[in-house]
Amino acid sequence: MESLEKIIKYKFRNPLLLAEALTHPSLAYETHRPHFDNQRLEFLGDAVLQLVLTAELYKLFPDFSEGAMTKMRSRLVSRDALQEYSKSIDLGKYLLVGKGEDASGGRERASTLADAFESLVGAIYLDSGFDEAVRFVMLCAATKIEELSTGPIEQNPKGELQEILQRLAHYPPAYFVINSSGPDHERVFVSEVKWGEMTLGQGSGSSKKEAEVCAARVALEDKLWETQHK
Repeated sequence: MESLEKIIKYKFRNPLLLAEALTHPSLAYETHRPHFDNQRLEFLGDAVLQLVLTAELYKLFPDFSEGAMTKMRSRLVSRDALQEYSKSIDLGKYLLVGKGEDASGGRERASTLADAFESLVGAIYLDSGFDEAVRFVMLCAATKIEELSTGPIEQNPKGELQEILQRLAHYPPAYFVINSSGPDHERVFVSEVKWGEMTLGQGSGSSKKEAEVCAARVALEDKLWETQHK
């Protein structure tokens, strides 16, 4: 467990919380300790994780709609994402599982790893509070958040938008930089996407391309052409 603490850069004040977070229900069943497993911590950790990532997305993407941020959060808290976070800290290696569960590959099962990660978040929250939980979640999720900030919610929002609009009329959307601010090393661009005379959305980013992608995402969420294009 000390090795895990080194990986996550956190030393538990109450080691029993860590032990509980790592205890799979299968071991609790085998040892006849039904009240000592990670299910309650999983319940708590899920709520903490949702709040941490919701707050982070709200801060990072001020121009995004509720729908867009909901899609992004869903990707960050999906079972696959939680499994990735767990593997990034080699969490499966430290899980305490029953013999039968272990023999069937349980410690590497996606659902087991996802539940254990949420449990670990909950344990850190109880041990040190919200700020430390934020630090840990961001340690594990930062790369995936960065992928979301530079990549689309869909595979190709600009291409998807163009395909939709060109089915309605034979001209594509156009992108314009309408503002830029900040020093050269921290430049922020604001772009809008227009279709004819209609403005479909605006977005911001650290590059013109990122701002255009953001504008296309907003346009896909708002679908203004459905109410204005008759």
